[in-house]
Amino acid sequence: MRRSRNEQGPETVISGFSSTMTMQTRWPAYAAALLSAPFFLSGLLFAAPSASAQAASAAATAVPHPQWVMEARARTAREKPQPPAAPAKPQPPPRIPFTAAEDAAAVVPGMPEARFWADSEAAFKNALPPQQGPWLVLSSGGEDGAFGAGLIIGLTAAGTRPDYAVVTGVSTGALMAPFIFAGPHYDDALRNAYTKVSAADIFEAGSTAESFVDSWPLKGFIGNEITPALLADIAAEHRRGRRLFVPSYDLDAERAVVWNLGAIAAHGGDAALNLFRTVLLASSSVPGAFPPVLIEVEANGKRFQEMHVDGGIGGQFFVAPVSLMAPTSDYRLPATQLYVVVNTGLERDFQVVERFAPSILTQTVGAAVKVDTRLMIDRAYVVAKRSGVPFNVATIPPSFSAPSKGPFDPGYMGALFQIGYDLGKSGAPFSSEPPPYPAEPASPPSHIEKTGANQ
Repeated sequence: MRRSRNEQGPETVISGFSSTMTMQTRWPAYAAALLSAPFFLSGLLFAAPSASAQAASAAATAVPHPQWVMEARARTAREKPQPPAAPAKPQPPPRIPFTAAEDAAAVVPGMPEARFWADSEAAFKNALPPQQGPWLVLSSGGEDGAFGAGLIIGLTAAGTRPDYAVVTGVSTGALMAPFIFAGPHYDDALRNAYTKVSAADIFEAGSTAESFVDSWPLKGFIGNEITPALLADIAAEHRRGRRLFVPSYDLDAERAVVWNLGAIAAHGGDAALNLFRTVLLASSSVPGAFPPVLIEVEANGKRFQEMHVDGGIGGQFFVAPVSLMAPTSDYRLPATQLYVVVNTGLERDFQVVERFAPSILTQTVGAAVKVDTRLMIDRAYVVAKRSGVPFNVATIPPSFSAPSKGPFDPGYMGALFQIGYDLGKSGAPFSSEPPPYPAEPASPPSHIEKTGANQ
């Protein structure tokens, strides 16, 4: 499934990270690595000098002949051919200006029912299905979405997969949500999407004016997988009263937007198919790493483009508007069961962090995602209890430790898919309570001898 702009391109390689990274830091680490791409794309900047190089440098600086050094540098500058100037990167065209009020009132031309603001209580309630049923909530997690894909297919194999009334997905959860929503006959497509892809199917190394790597391979992958037939099946399920919601983040407004993908599918036609694919790309476009996605909207007869990025910026998963999830709210979820699938490792990953910007960023992003995800799980649990709705959560087992050779490594993803599948097929794939927080690290034994009064 590896592609390039034409036929076949070189493998995508990210350097500077261990080929056996732990699961807990993998996707946050790769996201952070991409965000710090100016460092790792330059071998000179990223690689620390060797011991011999440092020694040679020290010796050079110790030579008591500064005039010789200046003459040598001048001679080198004259003799060394200057490299040709790098071609300027094409700059994107200027954007059409618009106001906050215009953005707040904007709709997709011809499809006003295509979306709603994630913080709008009224719009959220109006978009819900007419009848209650189980809800499935799929979190972010990048390549670790292989866990959720395996879990759902395992439920199919066990004959315990519910007919979800509502399916929501963020980032990688957004990419798997359409297949899950459309039904078990798309399990093969779901399996392939998380076991037969590689980094070359997701991004290409090389920065753009808006990002450190190019996501055109992911755009092509989505275009191949989201077919008119799949759209028709999603539209049929929407007409049955089920709902498929996928958030992206409007960077201009600093507000999350929830896309009603079933309503978009039910609209039909090329415009709906293109918008559906665009939304999935937007919901999985890590800002800074991948280019943002511009989506055309209209307000009061004026057309302009909003800038959308990864839905995870607004939260690692979506259940309801934050005001309805607040502990001070008395809102009750109109669901019969709440299922949350967490595609993110939640365990701590201790390491002595190097004093190096990419390493610091990697550890920081990884820690922040874990904290945010745990807080959201706790909030979802409280809301479910308040609503009298059974709570169910599935998380990656802390014991999972398969090595990875790099981002979107098919071997690693296949192993994690199998873990999810086995859990889904088991008798207890979900827990009724949030996962426990990691225990305090064990203290090392003391070897200090006690004497006198301390004995």
